[in-house]
Amino acid sequence: MSFFWFIPTHGDGRYLGSSVGGRAVTLDYAKQVAQAADQLGYEGVLLPTGQSCEDAWVTAASLISSTEQLKFLVALRPGVVGPTAAARMAATFDRLSNGRLLLNVVTGGDPVELAGDGIHLSHKDRYKLTDEFLEAWRSIITGSTTTFQGDHYDIREARANFPSVQDPHPPLYLGGSSEGAMEVTAKHIDVYLTWGETPEQVEEKIKKVKQYASKTGRKVRFGIRLHAIVRETEAAAWQAADDLIKHLSEADIKAAQKVFARFDSHGQSRMSNLHKGSRESLEISPNLWAGVGLVRGGAGTALVGNAGQVAERIQEYKDLGIETFIMSGYPHLEEAYRFAELVFPYFNIENAQSGKKEKQWTSPFGGITAR
Repeated sequence: MSFFWFIPTHGDGRYLGSSVGGRAVTLDYAKQVAQAADQLGYEGVLLPTGQSCEDAWVTAASLISSTEQLKFLVALRPGVVGPTAAARMAATFDRLSNGRLLLNVVTGGDPVELAGDGIHLSHKDRYKLTDEFLEAWRSIITGSTTTFQGDHYDIREARANFPSVQDPHPPLYLGGSSEGAMEVTAKHIDVYLTWGETPEQVEEKIKKVKQYASKTGRKVRFGIRLHAIVRETEAAAWQAADDLIKHLSEADIKAAQKVFARFDSHGQSRMSNLHKGSRESLEISPNLWAGVGLVRGGAGTALVGNAGQVAERIQEYKDLGIETFIMSGYPHLEEAYRFAELVFPYFNIENAQSGKKEKQWTSPFGGITAR
């Protein structure tokens, strides 16, 4: 199993939906979060995509030289960029980072934002476009001279002259709850991602994806996207969860839910149904809290509890077949340390320095006491 962290390119802070304790995400701050994740033992980081975020590709590229082992899970946006350009971009990034690129296939779920990108397709047709995109992209990036004609693409003798470091290409990830997403996963995707639904819901989705994959003869791995609010005591963790949303008004929640209601994303609909826009009964499963989704689109749940409880919940998902855990917390710099310090020991995950053979200079742990 592996743990990833998150680069909050849409801004960061101590409270959701409030400028109180907020901080802008500058390049220096993104470097701090990335370098912390790199040194603490996270395998990689996810960079979000969309009009509310800084561009994921530019941000990730700017962090290559500031990190050593960290992998970057960056969005591929079928329809926003073409397969040929995307293949060249991926090959270049993979070469310059020495094989540290992972690709998150994102079809989009907000019709308003999609229209701004010039995409005017139904949910079903977007997955048809995605299928064509990936068929062409996978051929091009592996070095084949590619001619492809479909309903959405007419590509003639495309070629990527520089191969990627990873063979046959950087791994493909995809998150989606619809039948279309699962069909595309079965044909093209290496790691299927789910947002943090209850273990019962996640188990059901894994079974369905495996059924689709069995028809194509492919094996798919699984990952989950969650927030974490972990503290030394359970009481402190739940207080931190309450504090995270304490500046939200009912008007804030209603306005956010109105925006999410226009989405045609099945995953967003499932997230919204977990809390139904209400602060009541936000613990939807033991230690699984839906408060983040009151105003945040996409991943809307957090594991809340002491380190042992959070580790136990993670183990439950692992037992279902989840291998990759993409975590985050507010604010992301401090919580990257907190999650690693409290939870990693339960899974024998070591920081990046521990694997180096040469002697490392270290300062006294915990400070110096008077003698």
